[in-house]
Amino acid sequence: MMVSRLVRQAQKGNKEALLQLIMADRDAYYRLAYTYMGNEHDAMDAMEDMIVTLYEKIGQLQKGEAFYSWSKTILVNRCKALLRKNGKFQPLEEELETSVPALTEADPYRITESEMDMQTLLAHLNAQQREAIELRYVHDFPYQTIADMTGVPLGTIKSRISQGMQKLRDIVGGERYEYH
Repeated sequence: MMVSRLVRQAQKGNKEALLQLIMADRDAYYRLAYTYMGNEHDAMDAMEDMIVTLYEKIGQLQKGEAFYSWSKTILVNRCKALLRKNGKFQPLEEELETSVPALTEADPYRITESEMDMQTLLAHLNAQQREAIELRYVHDFPYQTIADMTGVPLGTIKSRISQGMQKLRDIVGGERYEYH
């Protein structure tokens, strides 16, 4: 597989191979960083930190095919570290008072009305539920990957998503959105 081959090359010191791996999924990295950081500048800072960390720790990766989940876990951790450093990270036990980011034409990731509605709805959830739901439904990560990325047991992730979705169903009108 191409990913495994590029990982092996990167582990041997080939910076170009690491760059190819990162560039192949750059949009997903940006969207993930933006979800946590809330603005382009901080998202780019988090991605820069991730790249440095990947370069320093690529030798520790044992399964090349796991590169993308491993690197996204590093990105999530870098985002959380930057938020803590900037005093913007609130412990998960606290409710976040989230404001909807300003919508501008210069920012293509925040231009749709439905996304604004989604952010407004997600603001009603606690930080743990919001994080799990965004990783699952916005970024389309499997439950196990979310558990690995956040360091939380799989059952807890499923519970947070289930409880959060129930709360959202209650807010938007309940039973008509039930899954059958």
